[in-house]
Amino acid sequence: MIFALAGNQNSGKTTLFNALTGSKQHVGNFPGVTVDQKAGEVRGVKGAEVVDLPGIYSIRPYTQEEIVSRDFILDGKPDGIINIVDATNLERNLYLTLQLLEMRIPMVVALNMMDEVRENGGSVNVKLLGSLLGVPVVPIVAAKNEGVSELVNQAVLVVKKRMLPAVQDFCPDGAVHRCIHSVAHVIEDHARAIGVSPRFCATKLIEGDESLQERLELDQNEVELIEHSVLEMEHETGFDRNEALADMRYTFIEHVVGEAVVKCRESREHRRSVAIDRVLTGKYTALPVFFGVMFLVFWLTFNVIGSSLSDLLSTGINALTALVDRGLTAYGINPVVQSLIIDGVFAGVGSVLSFLPIVVTLFFFLSILEDTGYMARIAFVMDRLLRKIGLSGRSFVPMLIGFGCSVPAIMATRTLASDRDRKMTILLTPFMSCSAKIPIYAVFCAAFFARYQALVMIGLYCSGIVLAVLVALILKGTAFRGEPVPFVMELPNYRMPSPKNVLLLLWEKAKDFLERAFTIILLASIVIWFLQSFDTRFNVVSQSADSLLAMVGRLIAPVFAPLGFGDWRIATSLISGFVAKEAVVSTLSVLLGTGVASLHTVLPGLFTALSAVSFLLFTLLYTPCVAAVATLKKELKSGVATVGVVAMQCVIAWIVAFAVYQIGGLV
Repeated sequence: MIFALAGNQNSGKTTLFNALTGSKQHVGNFPGVTVDQKAGEVRGVKGAEVVDLPGIYSIRPYTQEEIVSRDFILDGKPDGIINIVDATNLERNLYLTLQLLEMRIPMVVALNMMDEVRENGGSVNVKLLGSLLGVPVVPIVAAKNEGVSELVNQAVLVVKKRMLPAVQDFCPDGAVHRCIHSVAHVIEDHARAIGVSPRFCATKLIEGDESLQERLELDQNEVELIEHSVLEMEHETGFDRNEALADMRYTFIEHVVGEAVVKCRESREHRRSVAIDRVLTGKYTALPVFFGVMFLVFWLTFNVIGSSLSDLLSTGINALTALVDRGLTAYGINPVVQSLIIDGVFAGVGSVLSFLPIVVTLFFFLSILEDTGYMARIAFVMDRLLRKIGLSGRSFVPMLIGFGCSVPAIMATRTLASDRDRKMTILLTPFMSCSAKIPIYAVFCAAFFARYQALVMIGLYCSGIVLAVLVALILKGTAFRGEPVPFVMELPNYRMPSPKNVLLLLWEKAKDFLERAFTIILLASIVIWFLQSFDTRFNVVSQSADSLLAMVGRLIAPVFAPLGFGDWRIATSLISGFVAKEAVVSTLSVLLGTGVASLHTVLPGLFTALSAVSFLLFTLLYTPCVAAVATLKKELKSGVATVGVVAMQCVIAWIVAFAVYQIGGLV
């Protein structure tokens, strides 16, 4: 028994999914959190599964998320649909509901956020609403788990009894009614052959859905008959085809809401949000407030909370390393094995683990900003600036996610309607500094810019943004000519952050960090240790300069010499950074034979302050990790394009680092 969970963005869909399955999917107070389908077993119902589809406003295949949702319902053949709607905004939410009703699949409507309706003086006649829509309607509060068990029982009943939607015609007569029925009559046999409702196919063909037309395998005569009916409808109504169908649906929705709903007065949350937005999205105050908020986040993370916790953890790791070292020495273990454990595993993995508090602290603040609804405002504020570089404000959401990790950020571009905007955003997202680079920044800031860590951090993040802007301007005038699509995004009310959501996000980030530390980085540290400890004849070397690693490093080191860091150990660390950016620090720790706590005291022997800046800019801009590259290939659907993106980033990183080092040297 498979259910499709469908609904508008920001309607509480992922929250309901978690309530239904006990899953722990990330929930955010801004549109576009779900960019792919997720599945889970329904708790308490044996053999039942629910699939969380991306949030959409209508079933029109313009964005990747709409395509994912539509294709799953058409091709996946779910047994039933759970359609979640925001009870505080039924007029907008029911538009998708009507399209789902046309698909003639057993369905139940989950009327979410009923607590807010009650608190603001509104009410819904649930029985009458269900009668007017022709499907069962269940009031719920997904965030508080209210009504969820009743929803599950109703959904199972609907599927078991194969209860199809009772209402199919949204207009009893008129030009639109005649057009839909004539088209449905023409394509009825084709629609039944592919197992899709003729009425749904008819409305999609009237809207001009070419992919469905191909799927139906219509002949030229049938296509001409359909077009004749559509032109006749347009002439009679005075609307174009899309306006005519929209008018039909909204007229029906207006009737339903008028009969079954007592509208809420303006909510306290909305009044409060409007008042706050006068400052946070104001013409002159929005950007200063945004930069002030981000400065505070970085200052607390890198100068106060995160750095203190990181130092504490680093002290503990060093104490554990020393204890294990003494124990192995007392045991009389083989010196090579002892070197592997202490100089390879503990130095490599330990150096990365000590930065876990910084990563968690940063995401604690970012998750609060997201959960309150401020992230959506940032996208709104940035729209005017992004339009100047050929993008819409909606592109800012994937870029913002890129500050956490490039992989979900690249996937989040699926929410963009335009293929041009999507590809352009994919190319720019890796310029955003992901959290995996935080250990590199923290070590180098401690070594060279201890008094100005927050400023240097902001400078690095801003440098990535500035470079992305410059690249976007070039792309806008060359490979991606054209205008960005109009920016449409819902601004949700400000809400108090949910402790559960914040803790869940922190756990996800911490778990991801630990998994990388004990898999990719552990393997990279062992490989680096091996190459550093043996020569070409696999004899143990007394000096790492005689090792296999040194030989490889010296081959590529000249490439980085003009940038101010021509040492083979630095070149080697950059190569390992392709596996995972955290591995840059662990590699340097292994090669320099020191723990992370004292790494900042050793680095001044390899770098000057200027070459350190050059190195930081290079690590900021050069190719993302192998996981991000794999995601790039998947989204761009081209190996050649992916190689081109990687090469472009490496070249840009080299040019910027070279310019900074050479000009800085002259100054």
